[in-house]
Amino acid sequence: MATIYHDYLKKIHSTYMTSDATEASYYPLLKELLESLGKKLGMVGGVTVQPKRTKAGIPDFLLKTKAGKIVGYVEAKDPMIENLINEAQSEQLLKYRSSLPNLILTNFLEFYLFRNGEIINEVRLANPVFLKLGKLPVPENIDKFNELIDQFFSFSVPETYTAKALATELAKRTRFLSSLILEELNEKTDIILGIYKAFKEELIESLTEESFADMYAQTISYGLFSARIQAREEEFSGSTAYKYIPPTIPLLRHLFYLLTGPNLPESL
Repeated sequence: MATIYHDYLKKIHSTYMTSDATEASYYPLLKELLESLGKKLGMVGGVTVQPKRTKAGIPDFLLKTKAGKIVGYVEAKDPMIENLINEAQSEQLLKYRSSLPNLILTNFLEFYLFRNGEIINEVRLANPVFLKLGKLPVPENIDKFNELIDQFFSFSVPETYTAKALATELAKRTRFLSSLILEELNEKTDIILGIYKAFKEELIESLTEESFADMYAQTISYGLFSARIQAREEEFSGSTAYKYIPPTIPLLRHLFYLLTGPNLPESL
């Protein structure tokens, strides 16, 4: 895999030397690297670069298996950020770490792997000083970096949970989703804002944005959980999940369709 890393660093160097590169300028390079490594390991179906308008809500990269299951997330920072580990204590990263079990933080040269919020591996693929000096970075710690990548791609959600562990995991996802909904409200996203106003005007006059976000998040989280139990794996997706809400609870079924319909914001 050494050739892959040499090519990657050569492209990082070329982009940096344009002098007007932004953080997003490096995204295609990291996407290409992750896709190449994932294919070699046979563990990834695709790498999605998230829309920049949602950058405060979700990490920059989403990786999935060929079957559509989430492998993990990658949050990228500018290559010239020093003391990258300090970013792990920012409000944004603390939120990601508390909600996303498999996460990489990187500045395209240094990589920190978090598992359930804790660092389990860290590797510097190349020294940022090379870029500052205008020189081509030299790959280092290749074996350890391969180990980190293997750990990241081999992550899998447990097949079974105890009742307590399941409740904890659902609560984590619900809190994270609630924060995304609040951000969508702040962005004045039409579909979310429209639903909030309808609930406030027709049902609960005193409904705050925070309470609405919690209610919305709980409906999606526990609706998905209920639907997932009923559905066969190959037929299940977020857009069709409402079909699997038990007919014995028609109100939840209808509400879930309303809240997860085709116009649902991409960040959710």
